Amino acid sequence: MSDSQSSAEGSSTDQPRDPQVLADEPRNLIVLALFNVTLRFSWIFKTESVLIPRFMDVIDGSGFVRGFLPVFNRFGQSVVPLFLADRLRRAPLKRRVLQATSTLMGVCFLSLAGLWYWLGEPVDGGAPAWMPIAFLTIYVIFFFVSGMNQLALGTIQGKLIRANRRGRLLAVSGVTGSVVSITLAWFLLQRWLEHPLQLPGGGYVLIFGFAGAGFVLASLLTLPVREPADNECPSTARSAKHAVTDAWQIVRHDHVFRRAATVAMLFITVQFLFPHFQAFGRSRIPEADEGFHLMLWVIAQNGAVGVFSWVSGIIADRYGNRLAIRIQVFLCTLTPLMALLLISDFIYEGHKCFWLAFIFLGLVPVTMKTFINYTLELTDAANHPRYVSTMGLCFAVPFILSPLVGKLIDIVGFEPIFLAISGLIGIGALLTFRMSEPRHSQP
Repeated sequence: MSDSQSSAEGSSTDQPRDPQVLADEPRNLIVLALFNVTLRFSWIFKTESVLIPRFMDVIDGSGFVRGFLPVFNRFGQSVVPLFLADRLRRAPLKRRVLQATSTLMGVCFLSLAGLWYWLGEPVDGGAPAWMPIAFLTIYVIFFFVSGMNQLALGTIQGKLIRANRRGRLLAVSGVTGSVVSITLAWFLLQRWLEHPLQLPGGGYVLIFGFAGAGFVLASLLTLPVREPADNECPSTARSAKHAVTDAWQIVRHDHVFRRAATVAMLFITVQFLFPHFQAFGRSRIPEADEGFHLMLWVIAQNGAVGVFSWVSGIIADRYGNRLAIRIQVFLCTLTPLMALLLISDFIYEGHKCFWLAFIFLGLVPVTMKTFINYTLELTDAANHPRYVSTMGLCFAVPFILSPLVGKLIDIVGFEPIFLAISGLIGIGALLTFRMSEPRHSQP
C-alpha cells in the first residue's frame, strides 16, 4: 500500500455509507457504551497494576516473575489477534466474536476463583509450588481471548460508529465506567481486601469470581447491537508467516502508520512498570494498612480513566486523535517520576499520597484506545482488523524486555529503571510532532 493510497483510505472512513448503520448509530453508541462500562467494572477487580501483581506476590514474590505479567498480557492482546485478524475480517457478524470472547474471559476468571477456593489458601498462607504456573497459564489464556475481544470491539466501532463519534463513545463509557467501578471498589473491594483472613482464599475468590461474572454479563450486552452482516470474503488460508509479512508491509509502506507505531512502542514501555508500582508503593506502607491503600490505588487509577476518557474524547472529536495522543503521551512521561517523588525523602510521608501516581497510570488504557481510534482513521473498514492488529503487534514488540526489566529491578532497585522508562516515554512524546492528522486532506 502506498502513502497516497493510505491517505485516500483514511479519508473514506469518516462516514459509514450504509444508511441503516447511520440510523442505528445512536442505539449502538448506547449499547457499546454499556458494554464498555461492564467490561470496566469487571476489569477493576483484576487491575494489572495493583491486584494481579499483588496476587502474584502472594504465590511468588520475585520481580523477575512479576516481569512476565506484562509479556503475557501484551503478547495475548497483540500477537494472537494478528494471526486471527483475517478470520475476523471474514466473519459476517463481528458481534458474535465479541460475545464469545467476553464469555471465555469470564470463564477464565471463574476458573481461577474456583481453583483458589479449592486450595483454601489465606492471603499470607503461601501457595503450592505449581500454583504460579497454573495461574500464569490461565492468565495467558485470558489475554489470548482478551486480545481477540479488543480486536473485535475496535472493528465493530470502526464499522458502526463514525470517526467523529468514537471520542464520544470513549468519553461516555469512560466516565460512567469510572463511577460504577469506584462505587463497587469502595463498597466491595475495600471489604474483601481489609479482612482477607476472614474470607475464603484470602478474599481473592470473591474478587476473581466477581470479575468473571462481570465478563459474562458483558457478553450478554452484545446481543442488542444492530450490525448488518458483511458479505463473506473468500476463505483463504493465512499462515503465521503471511500474517507477520502483511503487518510488515503495512509498517513499511504506510509512513503515517509507521510514525504512529514508533510513538506507540515508546509510550507502551510504561507498562513494563505496571506490576512493580504496587511493590514499590508497599515498600513504605505498614502491612496493617495495605488493604486500604490497595483499594485506594485501584480507585485513583479507575477514576482517572473516567476523567481522562472524557477530556481525551472531546479533544479527539474536535481536534483529532493526534493532538489527544500528544497530550496523553507527554503526561504519561510524568508517571514514573511521580512515583519516585512520592517515595523519596523529599516529601514527608509522601507514600501516603502514592495514589497520585496511579492517577497518571489511568492515562495508559485511555491512550491505547486513542491509538486504536487513530489507526481506524488510516484505512477503510475492510482493512480495520489488519491495521488494528498490526498496531497491537507494535505495542507488543518492546515486551520481550519486560522480564529483564523485572530482573534489573531485583538487582539495582526501582529508581534507575523508573527514570529510564520516563526518558523513553519522553522521546515518544517529542516524536508525536512528526505524526500526521488523518482528518486533514494531506498527511
